[in-house]
Amino acid sequence: MSESNKRTAHRLLDALWNQEDFAVVNALIASDYDGHSSTEFHGPEGAIEFVPMLRNAFPDFQFRVEDQIAEGDKVVTRWRMQGTHKREFQGMPATGRQMSITGITIFRIASDKVIEGWTNEDLLGFYQQIGASPSPV
Repeated sequence: MSESNKRTAHRLLDALWNQEDFAVVNALIASDYDGHSSTEFHGPEGAIEFVPMLRNAFPDFQFRVEDQIAEGDKVVTRWRMQGTHKREFQGMPATGRQMSITGITIFRIASDKVIEGWTNEDLLGFYQQIGASPSPV
């Protein structure tokens, strides 16, 4: 079961972030999915909503799975995302700066569907790299 869950998690993350294949995302995320991160969202539409906005602002955006561990119904994924801020993002004009951040997502999977997820990402590092927050001294 753990290997199957790892494949499901990897397939979902790739479809969501790299392929923007929302048909696959809809097939892999349960309709009652609960997502817990810097913002709460529900269902596949909540997971999908943010992606086009991010990819528009960072057109060379790349997402890479760096590590995965699975046990029981949970899959832990350590990942990296990077891109160049070429268009407006959340009200901030393009800076041309590159960002590269890491994060960890834990999915709970049942019957080959992701039913819950928790993500912690380096948001401070992200905003500092694109110039939206002061860098540490």
